[in-house]
Amino acid sequence: MAVRKDTIFEQFLSPVLQLFIDRDGLEQFYRSIDWETEGDRFRNPSLVYPAYYSTQNFHGIEQGYLNPRAAVSYDPITQYVLLPSETLIRQAAIEAVYGKPRRILDLGCGTGSTTLLLKQTFPDAEVIGLDFSPYMLVMADYKAKQAELEIKFVHANAEQTGFADASFDLVTASLLFHETPPAVSRAILQEAARLLQPGGEVLILDGNQKTLRQTEWLTQIFEEPYMQAYASGNVDAWMGATGFGAVQTQELWWIHQITWGVKPLPGQDPDSVRAHPDSVRIDDSALPDAGFPAPAFE
Repeated sequence: MAVRKDTIFEQFLSPVLQLFIDRDGLEQFYRSIDWETEGDRFRNPSLVYPAYYSTQNFHGIEQGYLNPRAAVSYDPITQYVLLPSETLIRQAAIEAVYGKPRRILDLGCGTGSTTLLLKQTFPDAEVIGLDFSPYMLVMADYKAKQAELEIKFVHANAEQTGFADASFDLVTASLLFHETPPAVSRAILQEAARLLQPGGEVLILDGNQKTLRQTEWLTQIFEEPYMQAYASGNVDAWMGATGFGAVQTQELWWIHQITWGVKPLPGQDPDSVRAHPDSVRIDDSALPDAGFPAPAFE
C-alpha cells in the first residue's frame, strides 16, 4: 500500500508541503500503531464496500481510504488545502445549526475533525461519527481521546446506516459529497431524511460547486475521481428533491459552501418551511488567513 508517485500532487505540490509537514514524525506515528488490530475495534465484518469506494485511489494514495496511510496523512494535508483556516471553516458550518440537537450523526466523519467540533459545540448531545474506513475511525477515536471527548465511532455505509427512523436531531456531512458519485450523495440525503426527526436539520459542508466547475485542474492535482461530477450538480436541488424544506446555501470564502435544510413536520409542505433568519448567514470576512495546526502525535 503506497502513495503513487506519478500524480501532479506528488510531483509538484508534495515537495513544497514537506517544508511545513513533519513527514518523519508522521512515519514514526504510522509505524507506532498496529492498524489492523486497532481497525478491528471498529471493523464491521459484514460491511461490503461498493466499487465506487473500493476501486478508486483518492489523493494519490493507492486503495484510497482503505490504506491506513490515508488516515495519517489526511489532517496534515487538509490543514493547508482547506483555506483560509480548516478549524474556522468547519466551525462556521456548525454555527449554521439553529437548534440545540440532542443526538447528532456525522456522516463520512473521516478523522473526526468536524465530529470533535460538534461535540465541543454541543457537549450535552450524543455525537456519533460514521465512516467507511476503519483506519480513519482509528484516527478519529485517537483524536477524541486526546481531546477527552466522549464520541462513538461506527463503521458503516452512509447510504444505509442501520440506525432507526427519526433517531437524530442533526445529520451532518463534511467534505463527503465531492468524494462520492452524485447518485450516492442523493442516496445519503435520503438516508439523512429517514434518520431525522421532523424538524431536524441536515448540514452539508463541501466545495463550492460554482467555483469547482471552473477549476477542473483540481481533479488532476488531488486525484478526486468524482469532483467534476459533484461540481456539475446542485446540493440545493438534491435536498429539495429529497423533501427537505427551507434549503439554502451560503458560499464561504469563494471555495467552500454550506448547505442547510429542515425535515418538514408531518403533513407540512416543504415549501412552507421557513428558515430561521440567522441560519447559514456567515461573515467570512472574519476568517483570518491562518493555517490550522496539524495534530500533535505522541
